[in-house]
Amino acid sequence: MKTLFTLIACLLACGASFAQKLNTVSGKVVDEKTVPVSFAVVRLLQYPDTALIKSVSTSIDGEFKITGIKAGEYQLSISIVGFKTKKTAHFLIKDDLQLPTIAMESVSKQLKEVSVQGRKPFVEHQIDKTVLNVENSLTATGSTALEVLEKAPGVQIDRNSDQIKLNNKSGVVVMIDGKTNFLSGADITTLLSNMSSDQISTIELITNPSAKYDAAGNAGIINIKLKRNRAYGTNGTVSFNTGQGIMPDSPSDLFRAGVNLNLNHRQGKWNIFGNGAVARKAQFNNTFLTRTTTSNGLASVLTQNFDRKNNGVGFQGKIGADYYASEKTVFGIMLDANTVNTKLTNFSNTDINAVQNGASSMSYILQDANSSSPVGNLTANFNLKHDFDKKGKSLTFDIDFSGFSNKKDENFLANYLNASGNPTNQTSLRNNTDADIKVYAAKTDFTLPVSKTIKIETGLKSSYVVTNNDFLSEQLIGGVWQNDIGKSNNFVYKENIIAVYGSFSKEWKVWQVQLGLRAEHTHSNGTSVTDNKSVERNYLSLFPTVFVNQKISENNNIRYSYGRRVDRPNYQQLNPFVFYMDPLAVDQGNPYLKPQFTNNYQVSYNYKEISFSLSYSDTRDMITQISQQDDATRVISVIRQNLGRSQNYSADLYVPVRIAKWWNIQNNISVYYGKFNDGNIEGAAYSAGKASVNLYTSNAFTLPQNFSIEISAWLNSPRVNGVEQTTIYQGALNAGIQKTLLDKKLKLRLNMDDILLTNHWEGKLVYQNINMKVVNRYTSRRANFSISYNFGNQNVKSARSRNTATDDIKGRAGG
Repeated sequence: MKTLFTLIACLLACGASFAQKLNTVSGKVVDEKTVPVSFAVVRLLQYPDTALIKSVSTSIDGEFKITGIKAGEYQLSISIVGFKTKKTAHFLIKDDLQLPTIAMESVSKQLKEVSVQGRKPFVEHQIDKTVLNVENSLTATGSTALEVLEKAPGVQIDRNSDQIKLNNKSGVVVMIDGKTNFLSGADITTLLSNMSSDQISTIELITNPSAKYDAAGNAGIINIKLKRNRAYGTNGTVSFNTGQGIMPDSPSDLFRAGVNLNLNHRQGKWNIFGNGAVARKAQFNNTFLTRTTTSNGLASVLTQNFDRKNNGVGFQGKIGADYYASEKTVFGIMLDANTVNTKLTNFSNTDINAVQNGASSMSYILQDANSSSPVGNLTANFNLKHDFDKKGKSLTFDIDFSGFSNKKDENFLANYLNASGNPTNQTSLRNNTDADIKVYAAKTDFTLPVSKTIKIETGLKSSYVVTNNDFLSEQLIGGVWQNDIGKSNNFVYKENIIAVYGSFSKEWKVWQVQLGLRAEHTHSNGTSVTDNKSVERNYLSLFPTVFVNQKISENNNIRYSYGRRVDRPNYQQLNPFVFYMDPLAVDQGNPYLKPQFTNNYQVSYNYKEISFSLSYSDTRDMITQISQQDDATRVISVIRQNLGRSQNYSADLYVPVRIAKWWNIQNNISVYYGKFNDGNIEGAAYSAGKASVNLYTSNAFTLPQNFSIEISAWLNSPRVNGVEQTTIYQGALNAGIQKTLLDKKLKLRLNMDDILLTNHWEGKLVYQNINMKVVNRYTSRRANFSISYNFGNQNVKSARSRNTATDDIKGRAGG
């Protein structure tokens, strides 16, 4: 009997052991060209009821392994963005099983097979931003980044002050690939005018950023995303563009040309990417102004005409690498550099008609000026990203160094003539500027999804900036160059910003809410070494943000948002130097300039692709340009001051219309009202306000034989900004045509900007003793031709994009 029980126990133990035997199934996922597909989701389904048993992700090499499987019949479901979901035939598992290689079909191939042709519109409105799909636009071809921005709804390029405005507001932060560029003012417009549209994929217009973004930027953020290749193996894009400005009464040499190359190599755990560009640009600008002065019974009318031609060659390059240490951890390094050397020739003619006691007299000043301005920027970035799980819990870390140098050599020769045209005097000046800026920064961001509907984000950041501006002004006296003590100066500025933020988001069936708070502590010190004067500031600022989204139905939703922003003066605006422009005009910085703070409010409604929004912003201590005129000497000085209050009301309507499968229209209308007040500008109160309109329309036609045509137009009405008034309507009509060849890998594009030559600026400044009218014409009409070719596998996965730690401070370098 004892032996029988022992035998039964052994049989039961063996049976239990057999019942508990678990198996493993493994395999590999590739695309049509047998390239591994990384990070695809592989689901093991019970057959035939398709109940989910387990799910895993493929490795960087496309391999997967599912363990702990009981014997039975199963099938796999594999999915990833960009591919059609793949379901395998059912199979039987009795032991460990190695499946044959599984091939997936890309979406691009499916579209080709069913002959579906589509192209994203140039303007695409999303819930939190407006996206310009530059690489799909024909009228953007051969343009510069600055010219593309000028076509964007709600964007104005102020050619007078070299400011980029969004929704009639200045203080825009310009980012490139998620990091703020190192320049501002004239220098950022110079950089963007040397960047070809062939390098750009999309441009994002973010009017009310969340707490995660740096608080800088009253009007919001413009993020320019450069093209990235999406593939394993080696692939890239090469393009060439050329153009010619066609302007009356201008130099014939308005020729531009550029070559761009993007390369990407993705193999195993490594992704190495890079791009490079070289471009030659030429611009012409004519400014005509009149102003009046009155002093001790002497009334003068000054008429000035400036002809400025600049050209230069710019180089841009980026190289980086990402190392996928595991499915959860990625390390990256990136080196980004750009340089441009702009040469400017400037001729000005000033006529002075002076009247005293009824008698008038004429005199003239003729000035020849030239300058050379080599500018360079180098940024190095180290980045780490770790995903703790597949639910979105992640940690990122960035450390950056940026160096910026701007050297400028200027020469001025002025001849003074009497009414008969005979010389009475001559002055010769030269200025040398040497600006050096170094930025050190580090930041970390942590994302924690608490549940499927709740997410928390938080982060820390610290930045340290040192700027050294050395300005030497000399005058030729008696054949000897002598230092002009009153103008030469050495200015050193140091700044440390420490920031912390947190945000909480929650989703319900109808509502989505995101609450955020960012705190930034700023400690700065600006020292004029020459004058031995310092200005120190130490302050803490809070920046709350609120976003509420109400989903009324599948096609209807309303979004409410609020955010507080700051614009700190850029480093050159704080510089107390006096910059010479001509014998009767100087430019001067202000070390006592305060930051401006803005509260932004917005309500937007979306019905399918139609959107309507209402916005209001209230800015205190608005940073603006103010002109001071000495009537006795007739010298006018341009300085930066804080304007008491600026308010901006706006309404924006976007309506796309599809006339036919081959004809799509986009329409955007924006209405603004800007109001500006200050209790004391140059000794008296100032108040101004005006309503203005921005219109944009684009027609895209898809034609047989792989031809397409795009016609667009924009119009800005007269408006007010601070003390500056625009007095005319500005606008442009643009058109382009494209032909694709070689399975759409080769693109030929021809377009023309400002066909009717209507894009120029006229305005006036009228306040206190200032009465000035200005007409400014620039190279707005240009014919462009470009050719681009995509090579390699373009279907799989993109190189990683990232934000760097120097985002908020880089945009404040420059002049």
